Amino acid sequence: MFLHKTNFLLRAFYPRFEWRIPTREKVIYLTFDDGPIPDVTEFVLETLQNHQAKATFFCIGDNVKKHPGIFQQVHQAGHSIGNHTFNHLNGWKTENEPYLENVRQCQQQLDLPTRLFRPPYGRMKRSQGHEVLKTHDVIMWDVLTGDFSLSLQPEVVLQKTLKYTEPGSIILFHDSLKAWPRMSYALPRVLSHFSERGYRFDGLPQTSGFRTSVA
Repeated sequence: MFLHKTNFLLRAFYPRFEWRIPTREKVIYLTFDDGPIPDVTEFVLETLQNHQAKATFFCIGDNVKKHPGIFQQVHQAGHSIGNHTFNHLNGWKTENEPYLENVRQCQQQLDLPTRLFRPPYGRMKRSQGHEVLKTHDVIMWDVLTGDFSLSLQPEVVLQKTLKYTEPGSIILFHDSLKAWPRMSYALPRVLSHFSERGYRFDGLPQTSGFRTSVA
C-alpha cells in the first residue's frame, strides 16, 4: 500500500527534503530511479526526445558501472543526473557509516558534479539525511506513479498520475525491468497529455543548489 499523492504530514515530517516546486508555471519534473538499464533507459530517452522533454535520472552507481555507455547517453542528452546510492540501499536497514559510504561511492562512480540525491525506497534515517544534506539536495516526490507495483494495471498507473499531477509536481517513474510493463505504457501518454495542455518538462537543477535555482 502506498500513496500516489504525497500528503502534508509526510512533507511536514521531512521539511528539509524537496517534495515539489511551488510554481504557477505549467512545468512538470519527471524523475526516473534505478537505471541505467539496457533497453529500458534507452526507451525512456527516446520517448523524452520525441516530446522535447528533459528529466532527472537518479542512477544506481553499480548500474552506471555496468552500463557506462547508456549512462553517457543520458548525460549527453542533457538530462539532470542524481545519486541513488551505489547498491540501492534501504537507509532504515543500514547503519549510518556504510550508508554514507555507499552514497560517496555512487558519487565517485557518476564522476560528474551533482547535488541531487534520492534515497532508495524513499527511506533514510534522519541522522543519515542530516549528513547527506551537507553536500546534496534530497529530492523526494509529489506524485508516485506506482509503476513498480506488480499489482497495478498500466491503465491505473496512468490514471493516478494524470489525476494527481499539477504545476511543479515531481513525478517518480522507474527505468527498471520491474517497472517496464507499466512505465512503458504510462510515460508516453503522460507526456502527450500534458504537452497538449501547454506544459513543459524540465530537469531539476543539478549543481547550483536546489532552493536557490528554483526560487
